[in-house]
Amino acid sequence: MKSSIEVCRQYAVRPVTAIRHVAVAALIWMLGWGGSWAAATDGLSIPEFKNDVVPVLTKSGCNSAACHGAAIGRGGLRLSLLGYDPEHDYQQLVNQFKGRRVNVADPEKSLMLLKPSRQIRHGGGRRLAIDQPGYEIVRQWIAAGADMAARRNVVDLIVAPAEITLESVDEQFQISIAAKYDDGSTRDVTRWTVFEPSDRAAVRCDSGGKVTVLRRGQSSLMVRFLGFVDCVTVTVPLTDQPPATASRPASNYIDEHINRVLDRLRLDHSPKSNDATFVRRIYLDLIGTLPTPAETKKFLHDSSPDKRDELVERLMQRSEFVDHWSYKWSDLLRIESRRLGETGASAFHQWLRQQIADNRPLDEFANELLSARGDAHATGAANFHRVPMDARQQAEYVSQVFLGIRLQCANCHNHPLDRWSQDDYHGLAAVFARIDRGQVVKIDERGEVIHPTTGKAAKPRIPGEIFLDQSDNPRQKLAEWMTDETNPFFARNLVNRVWREMMGRGLVEPVDDHRPTNPPTHPALLAALHKDFIENQFNLRQLIQTIVQSEAYQRSGLASGNNHNDQTFYARSISRRLSPPVMVDAVSAVTGIAEQFAGLDATRAISLGDSQIRSLPLDLLGRCRRDSSCTPNQAASGDGLPLTLHIINGSWINDKLDDPHGRLRQMLNGNDDQTVIEQFYWLAYCRPPSPTERNYWVLQLASDGDTTKRATLFADFVWAILNSTEFRAIH
Repeated sequence: MKSSIEVCRQYAVRPVTAIRHVAVAALIWMLGWGGSWAAATDGLSIPEFKNDVVPVLTKSGCNSAACHGAAIGRGGLRLSLLGYDPEHDYQQLVNQFKGRRVNVADPEKSLMLLKPSRQIRHGGGRRLAIDQPGYEIVRQWIAAGADMAARRNVVDLIVAPAEITLESVDEQFQISIAAKYDDGSTRDVTRWTVFEPSDRAAVRCDSGGKVTVLRRGQSSLMVRFLGFVDCVTVTVPLTDQPPATASRPASNYIDEHINRVLDRLRLDHSPKSNDATFVRRIYLDLIGTLPTPAETKKFLHDSSPDKRDELVERLMQRSEFVDHWSYKWSDLLRIESRRLGETGASAFHQWLRQQIADNRPLDEFANELLSARGDAHATGAANFHRVPMDARQQAEYVSQVFLGIRLQCANCHNHPLDRWSQDDYHGLAAVFARIDRGQVVKIDERGEVIHPTTGKAAKPRIPGEIFLDQSDNPRQKLAEWMTDETNPFFARNLVNRVWREMMGRGLVEPVDDHRPTNPPTHPALLAALHKDFIENQFNLRQLIQTIVQSEAYQRSGLASGNNHNDQTFYARSISRRLSPPVMVDAVSAVTGIAEQFAGLDATRAISLGDSQIRSLPLDLLGRCRRDSSCTPNQAASGDGLPLTLHIINGSWINDKLDDPHGRLRQMLNGNDDQTVIEQFYWLAYCRPPSPTERNYWVLQLASDGDTTKRATLFADFVWAILNSTEFRAIH
């Protein structure tokens, strides 16, 4: 038996990094990962189709999307993608084509061996060499009668190491995979596991699981055996030198987790942001509104050591906080009048605003949505069931919004990168099959979803868990399971979404794609946030407060040391473009001219509850249309040609600058140039101009007493501010 130090050396890591993997590594080492067929079948005399033959086909690429796993198959043979349906594959290989693919009497004459070994013409080339274990496994299975029976089923994979830190590029380590079965046995399946790096420029992996690191940083590598997938995280420090800043500040547990990763990567952190940067950032993040110059100056002059925490608490009590976070949730829940009607959309938005205003626990919030019924014009939450067109769309909608899962792949076949099966997809759809999505949302006596594989009505199912009966009130059972404290998806998804809103990037990105093969950048931090969120009764405001009080949130966005390229590990603040409604409101705040929305008294974009309310600026900026899922700020690039042309020549900004009642025209009367320059800097940037900036603008805006020329020059000055990177971003 190898010592722990020898195991560490085998994985080319320091003992302190590898110690958590020693027990698992030792178990797999005892089993012996090797190349013999005997090891592949755990010494069993007869290979099994599901446990032995299907992995050979998968490893050889026979059931990939580019080969027989394509939707229409290849050459008359259609296998399930990546072997997700062994029963179907067995029928195709053994019974279809009059059994010519499998010759039990003379196994070597089976087309299943002749073609992939290229003994006869095969469009897919050589996939099984005669002298290799894969060929022998298939031959032995055929010789034994080509039976479908399986003596055991895989229940889990044991991956070692699951994460590893190396010292430099070109170092290597070996991944070992063991399959755990329902009879309690375990065997090595490394040879038959598929390895796929997430970034082939970062790591290289051979077919036997030997990994070579090609680039510094953090990357991952997917492992797949049968329907099970997992991930190995590989880290190489970004430099050989220790960070320039040895000690790192920490305000709460978030910083402890962030700092550990920065230490492991040897990545410098930026200092805390100054007060002017912080006050602008926190206003925009919490209430979607720029602070007034008076509010900014009051904060800057406050000498209280707790003034940042006190400001956060005050902002979360303002009505704009409710407006801003209701708008975010309206995007997520897809509140729009084309589907719901104006009355339904308004009722849904008003219900949502009340939940945010009351700081209702998000588990109760979700539970009411899933269970709601009644007149959607009077019961706002009932509109949740009217957003999707049918039960299948609702299964995708619910899983994406509340579980952070993209279930769509499992509609046609088991998910190739996750645990979800067709039973999970159509079973979840069946939960919603009897919902009448008219104005009065109710449960019909009939309604079903047809499972495409069986051709029969799918049975309601909690994904990955259990089947239900319609008499069990499946919607309520789903709601109870989803919001239970032990659910691994609900709270994790919500904290990740809120983290992205506040920090500019999700710990899991994209935020609606949680799966083993898309690991979080900081798994321990995500677990800690998840735990804290549950312990605080799913309290949204408490979660936000914890995040903004961290040193990670309050860091400067300016590069420091070697962190100039970091957009992943929070060594510095990540700059984010203002979302479309916040940008529209910010332009109004600076110019002093409110945006008008047709037929509405509302003058603030973040208070709008329906994405169909007409607004050219919001459309040009790329607001979420809410006809499908919208990732936060995904469309708000601000770089489209229509927007650029409109900003140059259009009415949105230019009319506000020319309006005689606007702030610019009012300030030009009775104020000198320096005063006007300084005031607009405070309005837009929450800071005074630097001496260099002030001198530059004084020179550029000199009008020699010509009032018409002065008005034109200053309109250009404010136009330039409103289109600057500093104004259009949270930084």
